[in-house]
Amino acid sequence: MDLDLGALVAIDVHVHVEQDLHGHLSMDDELLAAAAEYFKGEPYHPTVPQIAADYRSKGMAAVVFTVDSELTTGHPALSNEEIAESAAQHPDVLIPFGSIDPARGTAGIRAARRLVEQHGIRGFKFHPSIQAFEPNDRRHHPLWAELESLGVPALFHTGQTGIGSGLPGGRGIKLRYSDPMLLDDVAADFPGLTIIMAHPSVPWQDAAIAVAQHKANVYIDLSGWSPRYFPPQLVRAANTFLKQKVLFGSDYPLIRPERWVRDFEQLEIRDEVKPLIMKENAIRALGLRRAAP
Repeated sequence: MDLDLGALVAIDVHVHVEQDLHGHLSMDDELLAAAAEYFKGEPYHPTVPQIAADYRSKGMAAVVFTVDSELTTGHPALSNEEIAESAAQHPDVLIPFGSIDPARGTAGIRAARRLVEQHGIRGFKFHPSIQAFEPNDRRHHPLWAELESLGVPALFHTGQTGIGSGLPGGRGIKLRYSDPMLLDDVAADFPGLTIIMAHPSVPWQDAAIAVAQHKANVYIDLSGWSPRYFPPQLVRAANTFLKQKVLFGSDYPLIRPERWVRDFEQLEIRDEVKPLIMKENAIRALGLRRAAP
């Protein structure tokens, strides 16, 4: 059974797969522990079937992905193909994204097309700080052009990250790669590419709001923070001129959707805006109605 868009109460566009079916983790223990400490939570690394069961019980769908950071961290990446295959067993609740390090060059471009055409991948996740690249570097233009041609969205981490937080030198992870203004260049050069800027983009929140307002192909997901800590200008924008450009995302498993929704209900968001944020904007940004049979 495919997604029943009418029956879903929400679509969470930011869900991490941190463990595969063989027990392999997406990052080394030090980075995962630092992230858990940053988010004040207990380490929890569900597999794709466990994620599916959790979201099905909530009447929600989830965009699931890993992060390919092998070239920078030395830790073997989880398999995009395995995530896609496992997600395909739960098409009523899971939307699989892939992850490719742009440094993989031509091989990465070929992998992107193969993942979309042969494995049902519906978009791609990038983490510029962990993958150590500037999104507007012209060396990566062929990859963005390929995703534009394939008609799938690209979701980019922006702003602060809990990965490496509190470690000496942040484990070498540089925040400047996740400045949303770098994505403004990408959005301008590839107007047919849907870009989702993940998270409140602290310390560059005003820049992210400006990019999302200016570029029709750019959205913001609200993951990675409890809504009670959202910057006030983000709340105002989400409630007014960006009401069709912001998306529900949790950052599961570090932030659980039930916690996010509970805190979101305490915000002064207009009743007519809430369903846009929780589901309708994601349907449009992900092209879910276009993809339906």
